[in-house]
Amino acid sequence: MAGDSWAANQSPQSLDPWQLSQQGCAELERNRARDGTLFALANGQLGVRGGLEEAGADSGGSFMASVYEQHPIHYHEKLPGFARSTDTRVPVAEATRIQIWLGGECLELSSADCQYFERVLDFRSGVLRRRMQLRTASGQSLLVDAERVLPFTGQAGAGDQPPSLLAIRYRVQSLDYSGPMSLVSMIDGQRQLAGQGDDPRIGVHSVRGLATVAGQADALAASLLQRTHHSGISVACQQRHRVADGLAFDTAVVEAQCVSQRYRGQLQPGQALWLEKLVAYAAARGAQPSGLDEALDAAMPQGFDGMAASQAQSLDRFWARADIDIEGDPRTEQALRFNLFHLLQSAGHDGHTGTAAKGLTGEGYEGHCFWDTEAFVLPVMVFTAPEVARSMLQYRHATLDAARAHAREMNHRSGALYAWRTIAGGECSAHYPSGSAAYHINAAVAYGVGLYWDATGDIDFICQAGAEILFETARIWPQVGHFNPRRNGAFCIHEVTGPDEYTAMVDNNFYTNRMAQQHLRRAVQIWELLQRKAPQAAAELATRLHLDADEVAGWALAAANMYLPHDERHGIVAQDDGFLDKPHWPFPPQPGEHRPLLLDYHPLTLYRYQICKQADAVMALVLAGDDFDGDCKRRSFDYYEAVTTHDSTLSACVFGILAGEVGHADKAWHYFNESLRVDLDDLHRNTGHGVHMAAMAGSWLGLVQGFAGMRVRDGELTFAPSLPAAWPAYAFTLGWRGRRLRLRVEADAAFYTVLDGDALAIHHHGQLVLLKPGRTHRAAHAGDHPPDASGSVFPRRCQAVIFDLDGVLTDTAHTHYQAWKRLADEIGVPFDHQINERLKGVDRMSSLEIILERSQRQYSTAEKQQLAARKNQYYVSAISQFGPDDLFPGVAKLLRDLRQAGIRIGLASASRNAPLLLQRLGIAAAFDHVADPAAVAFPKPAPDIFLAAAQALAVPAEACIGVEDAVAGIQAIKRAGMAAIGIGEPAQLVDADRVLATIADFDIHQLIAF
Repeated sequence: MAGDSWAANQSPQSLDPWQLSQQGCAELERNRARDGTLFALANGQLGVRGGLEEAGADSGGSFMASVYEQHPIHYHEKLPGFARSTDTRVPVAEATRIQIWLGGECLELSSADCQYFERVLDFRSGVLRRRMQLRTASGQSLLVDAERVLPFTGQAGAGDQPPSLLAIRYRVQSLDYSGPMSLVSMIDGQRQLAGQGDDPRIGVHSVRGLATVAGQADALAASLLQRTHHSGISVACQQRHRVADGLAFDTAVVEAQCVSQRYRGQLQPGQALWLEKLVAYAAARGAQPSGLDEALDAAMPQGFDGMAASQAQSLDRFWARADIDIEGDPRTEQALRFNLFHLLQSAGHDGHTGTAAKGLTGEGYEGHCFWDTEAFVLPVMVFTAPEVARSMLQYRHATLDAARAHAREMNHRSGALYAWRTIAGGECSAHYPSGSAAYHINAAVAYGVGLYWDATGDIDFICQAGAEILFETARIWPQVGHFNPRRNGAFCIHEVTGPDEYTAMVDNNFYTNRMAQQHLRRAVQIWELLQRKAPQAAAELATRLHLDADEVAGWALAAANMYLPHDERHGIVAQDDGFLDKPHWPFPPQPGEHRPLLLDYHPLTLYRYQICKQADAVMALVLAGDDFDGDCKRRSFDYYEAVTTHDSTLSACVFGILAGEVGHADKAWHYFNESLRVDLDDLHRNTGHGVHMAAMAGSWLGLVQGFAGMRVRDGELTFAPSLPAAWPAYAFTLGWRGRRLRLRVEADAAFYTVLDGDALAIHHHGQLVLLKPGRTHRAAHAGDHPPDASGSVFPRRCQAVIFDLDGVLTDTAHTHYQAWKRLADEIGVPFDHQINERLKGVDRMSSLEIILERSQRQYSTAEKQQLAARKNQYYVSAISQFGPDDLFPGVAKLLRDLRQAGIRIGLASASRNAPLLLQRLGIAAAFDHVADPAAVAFPKPAPDIFLAAAQALAVPAEACIGVEDAVAGIQAIKRAGMAAIGIGEPAQLVDADRVLATIADFDIHQLIAF
């Protein structure tokens, strides 16, 4: 697939690492199924594949996390405990369809001549954009622009969610056509599931799609009501429109499976007509879906732009916690961001629906959730979007009763056993050796609960849900294991299947035993924690679960005596009691042989040999390898690598993480890239079925746990960073207990910065390091020694200086004061120089809020906007009189010196009038970039505007110096991981690395290392 590799034809200079783009008419037909997956949009509840509006039945497909069909599983020989039924996610009504009619001719893509095509998915805005120039069969040329956005709805985990909203802006421009044009906007309920064929990973043959029970269409709206046949779920879809002048409603049509509204207008060459299509989806079980009218009533005044702005704000907040910087490698940076974007889109956000292996982007695996959710996806969300991680775990709590029922089906008298594959909570796997026997799913869920607790300290979640999940699932291990006298009383677990699906029904699977041990230890830890921190909640839970200290002591005893198989001959951990006794795989791959092996060999054939589908024992050494020495890990890696096919996309990242830990740098790099581009390069030829959520998560884990060596040990963050030879540096941001931590890794050292929050203790290559807020700590790599620091502010080579404007380069403080004072006097609010001090470094709206604290009346948002605009008029009028003579002494020389030294120059001012003022001062040409304060998520003292300036200058934040005169500005610089020079009083600017009395004292030869 190398020829189809994304961005393969783009140079690093032209590739935008914040976008996935596709150009050329040949791409339209190359791989529609794959493209529908890659360009999909989702919001945790609704997923809409990225097909074309005009493509008819091939337009893509839409799915809701809560909409599934349920049907019985038929066995010729059914035994107790076999799964009785399966859940299958079914497509919901397709609302992206729009037809173009020129006169009486409907434009068909199959007969039109494509002359230009471009499609772009923007990870920062969440908008999918597409442009296409077409020549119809009758010779007319059109330019079609389409945009989509699917905003997140409400807060993650907020309970019942409002309907999901999809917005489409669709624009048609005539290049040479004169005459009538109609746009027909449709909701199509005819889509059925794809056939399974010979691949069991896709779906099923027998499930019918939704049944349409009612349709309605008129000038205001069109809607479709559908129901499942067996699961009792109803789905409603409603659309409304905003249209351009010149486009008017014509007719509405209701058919058996489809509703539509037609809008008609006249086109002339060069003229364009557009419509905005706003669509609401809602689903309910056992009731009529509701809330669509209210949702669309609220959305219509916003239109596409308002919904897009809301989504951009949501993504700004996410990227502030999750962004990644790979210096000199935009292709990898793009892939990592693409993967994170899809993870955020498809993860469960509402606490009631799960996170499917294929997300919300396709029909693969019938929309089922597996252990992948907690073992791979959840760890990424814990560190980048903890509120989403919480809702993912709330889904497990919401299905805990189903897990209890499954445990009873499996003859366990107490406790809960999560289903191997499920949507609603019941077991959906008809093949128990690779399904119900995989008891390690309980340990994966427990691992997720424990990691979330470590990273957040969310005691409320533990009391409300987490502890109950841990305790009920821990109860299963004593029922599937026993203290074996033949192994000196060690606790052994029998007849289970580990992660390797080419080996089943074994005794003492190393991964299962090790993770069960960690599960039991965590359950004991949380039991003891609740006794100390929340004794009332602990007592209530113990009473409800009939749990006592003796049972908990039994868990501790089982964990302490857990049998962990080890092979003395090879000096490795043994995958299970019998794996190493088997012969090696005797069948060499044949030319053209299908992969994975499960498509060509009977399971029993696979079970008889030392052949692994994916990381098994190796995964245990990654997730819970603290007690194993490096030599054992290295030998185990080498042995299992030789017998693993990596037929599962879950495998490569795990091998890559351990490869980095044991010193196999080249292999770590290889496996990282295997997981990085599973979907972008369609490495397993099945991206068309949906994205591979676990592999996407694995790419982030490969960077953070692999190259940066991050682990959580005893509730503390530890790092052992290394730098791949191909990169000059890399950096990432993550959250930890209310803090934002940024780590940058360079060839000679790692640099840690607490961007937000309190001081933090971490371990760097085993050494305890205390990180102070807003300060960057340099930590040498293992075996290195830090160089002597020079007297400069920035001992390493400085590449950019980023200035504030007011109070640094010129004095507009008094001008601002006069403008605010005039406004305050007009509205009768007290304002003086003391209050004005609080406004330094603060943006306009925040400044207004400070002033209005003393107001005797409340102002609406609109009124506040008017007040801010009035103040700005006063200020702009005043600065229009500024000129070069108003620069502070020394500024012009400083800017010339920096330019001659090859140092880039940026501006990070909270003033939206900064570009105008630079022009008036005559220094606009000296700046390589002026950051836009309106484009950042958070104002100073947040670091966002300085980070945005550094990114635009293409300079790492750690290679920049910031210059400010305000306390909030100095805090922003330090939180960005930059060195800070303050202009003013040392007693006020205590966090600055150096304080100068005036900007004229800034001597670059004394303060900057070259």
